[in-house]
Amino acid sequence: MTEIGVTADLAQLDAAIETLPDAPAVFVLWANEGEPYLSKTARLRRRLLRLLRERAKPSRLLNLRHTVARIEYQFTGSRLESAVLHYETAKRLFPKSYLEVIRLRMPPYVKILLANQFPRIVVTTHLAGSSSLHFGPFRSRAAADRFETQFLDLFQMRRCQEDLVPSPDHPGCIYGEMSMCLRPCQQVVGAPEYAHEVERAAEFLRTGGHSLLATISRSRDRLSEEMNFEEAARQHKRLEKVQEVLKLRDELASEADHLHGVAITPSLAPGAVELCFVRCGYWQHPQRFSFEVREGRPVSLDHALRAAFADVPERKLTARERQEYLALLARWFYSSWRDGEWISFPSWEEIPYRKLVHAISRVASTPANQKP
Repeated sequence: MTEIGVTADLAQLDAAIETLPDAPAVFVLWANEGEPYLSKTARLRRRLLRLLRERAKPSRLLNLRHTVARIEYQFTGSRLESAVLHYETAKRLFPKSYLEVIRLRMPPYVKILLANQFPRIVVTTHLAGSSSLHFGPFRSRAAADRFETQFLDLFQMRRCQEDLVPSPDHPGCIYGEMSMCLRPCQQVVGAPEYAHEVERAAEFLRTGGHSLLATISRSRDRLSEEMNFEEAARQHKRLEKVQEVLKLRDELASEADHLHGVAITPSLAPGAVELCFVRCGYWQHPQRFSFEVREGRPVSLDHALRAAFADVPERKLTARERQEYLALLARWFYSSWRDGEWISFPSWEEIPYRKLVHAISRVASTPANQKP
């Protein structure tokens, strides 16, 4: 970060602030005593003047003019870059309370507890449990709850939250009576049969619904060929129901371990963008991607992109770090102030380079992509 020292002559501080660009940045005000003040802003000069300028009349607004010892700041090219830098700086300065400082809330996930003998589904904000399947992140808890309810209607998994002790004398529940659960509680099925249904549900989430769509489509077409039109119509209704459930997915929602994509955001450097990679659900180090010219000729964007993706290592984070970086991505992606574009893809071997080239060109040509 760039630093401005504060002397006894506060007029020099005013002059230094006036020379700063009024551009997006993350900054820290270090006080003579106590904790530093950390914040991010879309207009650095205006924000610093509001916090540090001389006021003729008393005001309730925060004023640190006579307590600040030095100022540190770093300009950013996008709101996502600001959010990530704000988070990383807060984590360094306030290791015990950084989430409260930046007010970061964890997004919800639909989670299958595979470690349970009779797995069940919950909506959670924690990415924990290596033997569990996490599907998300969702925009809100309400969106995750809505998807979970409709998703469970497609399978015969249990909805109860108890730790089951199967017994023929178990009272069961309404879902078992409606044939919407295999009733493992009453020993109608054993663990192997129930595990098969859970695997069908997990495969549905892993494939974005394609596993069930393909099965139903084949069944419908076969029944039509056999002229069993009544049963074919039932299968078509099932197909429509599956499609309605898939519409309830939020755009970023995927199995966390198979979340691949790149956020393309404006850069401080002219004629460049920032590429923020997510690989296997893990946030990777961003890379600056510029439109190079060699020997007077522009370099092929397709070739340059392939080289950039080849250089992305498989960076592993702790479960907590992974959860927090995905929370930053979800906050940016689902916000009304998102700048840049997000391109997802099914795997690191199936990257849509042509689509990425078009997205990079669009982001690079926006007015926001200017150095302050």
